[in-house]
Amino acid sequence: MLLSEETNMLIKSYQTQIELLFKDYITADLFVVYTSVIIGIFTCKTVYDLSQLISPAYFKSYINLTIPRQIEWSNRAMSTFHAIYIAIVSLYFVFWSDLYSNDLQHGPITLRSSTFSTSALGVSVGYFLSDISMIIWQYPSLGGMEYVIHHLLSFGGASYAILTGEAQLYTYMILISEATTPWINLRWYLDAAGMKKLRAYTINGVVIFVAWLVARIVLFIYIFYHSCLHYDQMKHLHNIGAVMVFVIPAILSVMNLFWFSKIYKGLKKTLAKRE
Repeated sequence: MLLSEETNMLIKSYQTQIELLFKDYITADLFVVYTSVIIGIFTCKTVYDLSQLISPAYFKSYINLTIPRQIEWSNRAMSTFHAIYIAIVSLYFVFWSDLYSNDLQHGPITLRSSTFSTSALGVSVGYFLSDISMIIWQYPSLGGMEYVIHHLLSFGGASYAILTGEAQLYTYMILISEATTPWINLRWYLDAAGMKKLRAYTINGVVIFVAWLVARIVLFIYIFYHSCLHYDQMKHLHNIGAVMVFVIPAILSVMNLFWFSKIYKGLKKTLAKRE
């Protein structure tokens, strides 16, 4: 009986600590968060289904693909749609919106958020949740462990940003890199359609090289520069947020450099063949 009472007290103690943690960290309107995430999941499902419905009628090469490749075809349609969406939204918030201006009257940029910025990120969280589920379901046909790690980092960072309202600017900066995804997917589609020998395939390789260099190498250098420049405002973040602002971009940078080396070798090989 005494052991049972002690156990109950211990459980209540942990519950209290968890409640305090959520009270300190989660500042967002949960209705906005849940609604936007659900919209993101629903949109992904809709795009995936539309791709499966439309592709056989408009792309002859789709019919000749194996079932796993047809699944990847529709999965890439989903990721392309998300990439275009989040790249446009991210560019808007980072370069044109007044939300993250240098006006300190609005408080530290690391703590700024709005209903729009939170809900827009929530849609992206819905996508990452959907895509991670598909990658695990079809593992490893849709991508190896590096894709799982990439998506988990993106999902974790975006989720923290929408729940706490912290570091949303840096989350959007990182998500600008999704602008390279449509070009990567286009290359896969050209390959699947048997168009590797076309000039379009070579041009696509050059575009990927340049886009990756700008959006996933130079951009990340700028992110580190910007975060160091605003280090005094980083102090307003919770410890978890401060760590994530530096650790997530650092890990993604290493992965981007690894993929960039493969892109360079692939482009070099393609150009050599054309000569």
